[in-house]
Formats: sequence, structure tokens, C-alpha cells
Amino acid sequence: MAVVPLSDDYPIRRVPVVTYTLIAVTVAVYLLSPLSLMAVWYSAEPLVRFCQQDLYVLRWGAIPVELLTGDQLPGTPPSCGGDAAEFTKYPWVAALTAQFLHGDEFHLLFNMIYLFVFGPTVEDRLGRVRYGLFYLGTGIAATVGFSLGEPSSGIPLVGASGAILGVLGAYMVVQFRSRVVSLVFGLIPVRLPGWAFVATYFLIDYVHYVNQGLLPDTQTEVAYGAHVYGFIAGVIGGLLVYRIRWRGGPRLNVG
Repeated sequence: MAVVPLSDDYPIRRVPVVTYTLIAVTVAVYLLSPLSLMAVWYSAEPLVRFCQQDLYVLRWGAIPVELLTGDQLPGTPPSCGGDAAEFTKYPWVAALTAQFLHGDEFHLLFNMIYLFVFGPTVEDRLGRVRYGLFYLGTGIAATVGFSLGEPSSGIPLVGASGAILGVLGAYMVVQFRSRVVSLVFGLIPVRLPGWAFVATYFLIDYVHYVNQGLLPDTQTEVAYGAHVYGFIAGVIGGLLVYRIRWRGGPRLNVG
């Protein structure tokens, strides 16, 4: 990643409890999962571990065809050799749990950096309860949007990227005047307008998403469609929630 955000200059008025809780839970879920090398209670035998990882992702990840049909896919991953344990899955629950799963440490790290930098500002502007529901809601919206574009896909979707792009979309709405301190190429600190940083990030993802549709041979493991739909949901949700928050309060004359 060429540009990594470090902080913004918005002075938050209270501890961002929800953001820190989301980060802590997401990190804990990864560390306790078979995807983490720290989870030593899972088998150390490579083939068995691969099976445990595949089953874990199939059970808790969001699979587009399951989400749209409401039916759990049958079958066993090849890594399990036909000996996998049975489990019952609720596809719409997986649209929620998938937000707390990550494929590897780098996937987790970059998502949590963005949530740590932009989440506190959005939480402060929207309020804790609204922000928590907003985060989960935009993550689900991103998953549904991606699934509609890949209705027959049986590949699990995991990661908090859709929800975090929702946070970035809301950030551009509620605090676009802020400046973000970022590291360019991991070395050079630069202060950028918040709206420019977020808009550029979205534009790059959108270009990748369009390329995936136009050039099927360039497919990657990154679900750019979830990023795009998460961001759009974040902009719309941010406008609605922020407007309702201020219009719903008491009318005051301030001298």
C-alpha cells in the first residue's frame, strides 16, 4: 500500500470506546482462529490445519450463493479429504460474522490501521450507538452488494474492508475538512485533506472493481466490489444518520 494513514487533526471529545472495542474483538477473533499461528490448540499437522482453516472460513464467512438463496452449500473442502465434521450455517448470520474474519496478518493490520485512524472521528460525530450500528450495517450492505454482483459464487467473503470503507464514506460526509497525516511509500510524512485522501482511496478501488468486470483474467482475491458498495453505503448512511442526529435534538438558542 503506497499511502498509510497515521492520524487526523480532528480533536475527538471522548474516548472512542466502540472503535477500540471493534478493533479488540476483530484482533482477538483472528488470534483465536485456526488462521493464526498463535492458535496452537489447533493441529500442527499441515493437512489437518488446512482442513480446519477451510472449515472455519466456510462456516463463518459470507458466501454469495448461500446469502442469496438462503441455503447452505453441501460438500466438503478438498483439504479435508471427505472427513469433515458437519455444521449448521445461517447465511445471514455469516454476513455479520464475516466482518470479523481476516485471511492473514497483513489483511488484518491494514484494516485495523484505517479503522483506528478514521473510526474515532466518525464515532464522535455520529454517537456511539449509531456508529456501532452503522459500522455493522455498512459491512452487511457491502457483503450484499458484492453478492448481487457474484450471485453464483461459492467462494467465502471475509474481512472488515466493506465496513471500514463505510466508515471512510461517512468520514468524507461528516468531517471532510480534516487533514490526514499519512506516510507515502512508508517513509515520507504528508498532510493531506481528509476528503482528498478518502476520495482517492475510493477512486482506486473503483477502478480495480471496473477492471475486474471488464477483464475477467485480472481477477484477484481482493473483493473490490465490497469496498465500493461499502463506501456508497457509508456516504448515504452518513448523510442520513448525521442529519437525523442533529435534527432530532432539542431546539436551543445559543448566545
